[in-house]
Amino acid sequence: MTSTTPPEIAAKVEALIPKFQLTRLLNSDQAGRRISLLGTIESQQALFIAERAAFDTSDSNLRSFSTSLRNIKNLGANDIYSWFLANSNPNFTGTDGQAPPDFKLNLICPCTQKHINKYEAQGLRVVTETPDIYAKYVRPYMHSQREKGALNWVFNIIEGRTEQEDVMYREHGSSGFLLLPDLNWDRKTLKSLHLLGLVERRDIWSVRDLKKGNVEWLKHMREKMIEATVGLYPEIERDQLKLYVHYQPTYYHCHIHIVHVALEAGNTQAIGKALGLENIISQLETMAGNDDAGMQDVSLTYHLGERSELWEKVYLPLKEGREVKVNEF
Repeated sequence: MTSTTPPEIAAKVEALIPKFQLTRLLNSDQAGRRISLLGTIESQQALFIAERAAFDTSDSNLRSFSTSLRNIKNLGANDIYSWFLANSNPNFTGTDGQAPPDFKLNLICPCTQKHINKYEAQGLRVVTETPDIYAKYVRPYMHSQREKGALNWVFNIIEGRTEQEDVMYREHGSSGFLLLPDLNWDRKTLKSLHLLGLVERRDIWSVRDLKKGNVEWLKHMREKMIEATVGLYPEIERDQLKLYVHYQPTYYHCHIHIVHVALEAGNTQAIGKALGLENIISQLETMAGNDDAGMQDVSLTYHLGERSELWEKVYLPLKEGREVKVNEF
């Protein structure tokens, strides 16, 4: 970015930054990407607000980006997924003598076209999934995705083959579940805490499979997940946690997200993506019918990317009055 400030003024204000003397941290937000500091410059109070700059997306910079990283530290790996911390300024060291990480990295290798579509910039569409659309098209799509082995990494964790050192709490059996850090959390910044609750049973693929008969199980899981989280992180209180599920989820095996309420709500917590667990429980409790009545009987409205398979294979054909080719899922 080119500055329009006269050179003499630019030099004067740039010289102020090294003179800043910290008094205290005022705030850390955007999942730790912005800090607001109170301090002094030459005995005058000053506010110093810093946030990570946008990435340089020039071709030359992107080609050298991966080789410019230093102090890469793996946080975990499972199947095609792995995640890391790294830094870009090895000349600066913290109080522990180590260069503090300024990047949280996720690696998917080998990735599929579905992964590419998910992360590529694309337009969004709002769709309403009726019980009929779910039964005729979406449920068969879910089945096809599970049959392709997309859940191998989940089953690796549940069956004890990988990431067992990360399991923070576990209950076995038909009502069992386990709790572990989400791969998008740096495992350090409590205000961006993000944990994942994976259920052991495999018959609940998404919120659509939840029924009135599951209410007590859901309440039990919610209580145990909150208890485990505040037990592991005493600085966090119960009413600072938010629990939700995604619909559509990234993968079709029931899992619950546990996040700090201060975690800024990006797309993953937006209306049209996240459903509060307490609201789901309440909806099931007040639903007419017996224990078999459930979320398969309601319409759900959410957003989809225009490159997602559900949009391309289900909702776009429905919008245009074309046949949905279920046999091509």
